[in-house]
Amino acid sequence: MKKYITDLKRHILTGTSHMIPFIVAGGIIFSISIMLNGRAEVPKTGWLGDLSHIGLAGLNLFVPVLGAYIAYSIADRPGLAPGMIGAYLAQQVNAGFLGGIVAGFIAGFVVKELKKIKLPVSLKSLGTIFLYPLGGTIITGGIVVWVIGTPIAWLIETLTTWLAQLGNIGKVPLGMILGGMTAFDMGGPINKVATLFAQTQVDVLPYLMGGVGVAICVPPIGVGLATILAPHKYTGEERQAGKGAILMGCVGITEGAIPFAANDPLKVIPSIMVGSIVGNISAFLLGVLNHAPWGGLIVLPIVENRLGYVLSIGLGAIVTAFLLNYLKGKVIDKKVKEDDFEIEFEEL
Repeated sequence: MKKYITDLKRHILTGTSHMIPFIVAGGIIFSISIMLNGRAEVPKTGWLGDLSHIGLAGLNLFVPVLGAYIAYSIADRPGLAPGMIGAYLAQQVNAGFLGGIVAGFIAGFVVKELKKIKLPVSLKSLGTIFLYPLGGTIITGGIVVWVIGTPIAWLIETLTTWLAQLGNIGKVPLGMILGGMTAFDMGGPINKVATLFAQTQVDVLPYLMGGVGVAICVPPIGVGLATILAPHKYTGEERQAGKGAILMGCVGITEGAIPFAANDPLKVIPSIMVGSIVGNISAFLLGVLNHAPWGGLIVLPIVENRLGYVLSIGLGAIVTAFLLNYLKGKVIDKKVKEDDFEIEFEEL
């Protein structure tokens, strides 16, 4: 069991080590486009619109890259295409980065099993570049589209209906629900249900977006703060990602926390959920009103009770950072071994 868990961690670390540059580069470029836009919205036209498209490209690619390299770690080169395509499909059915991780593991283990099938000598040269990727993609894609997709669609619909029926249950319980959902999958389907619920009522109930706007940015700012407070608990790659995460959090991009959650979900996800719940409830109780369908510090110009908003963000981020550092042990900074990626056809 210990070896099995170690192998799972190694596969995830391989995926995240290749994913982090996409999140950092895409997230920071996207953040810059929003900051320079002067309004808490994504620019659509002009050079800032082009800049946001460049950033979004990185943010749209990180899930397929994560799935691809998890599968690559398990099944070597034949796992790349099934892992990337499977994770892309998971993204399309709104499964988020968690779906990408699942798709990567499915693709890796499927291809690994396919490689055990003995091929005739005449077909061995085609196995790596044709047969295994083809079979792995068909099986993985089918599982994601026909097995994973339907439950996720049902979950999103159920959660949306449930939130709409909550009514006036009280600010503290509602803050706990919205804060926890916003942080749970960091831009995934559950996050989107909670944020969309608040965004669609921003004109009539701006206090909802006041709390959710805080919960949106607490996870990346919190994990970034954690790397500063206890750098010995994080790898060099994570410490660098932490700096970018803080910037992404300031402009309301929750995805900045994903590299940390992918590496250590059992410690990171509870920590950011608690921090976001604390921040969301604090904003509700302090009477913060956010008139923009966005989060982070970038919306400060149109927030009522700005001090309460900033204090809520700080409180949530501190709770996240201290809880995460309490849960994490010391990390030995080891770089994931990266195999030479050049395809040598004589080996095929």
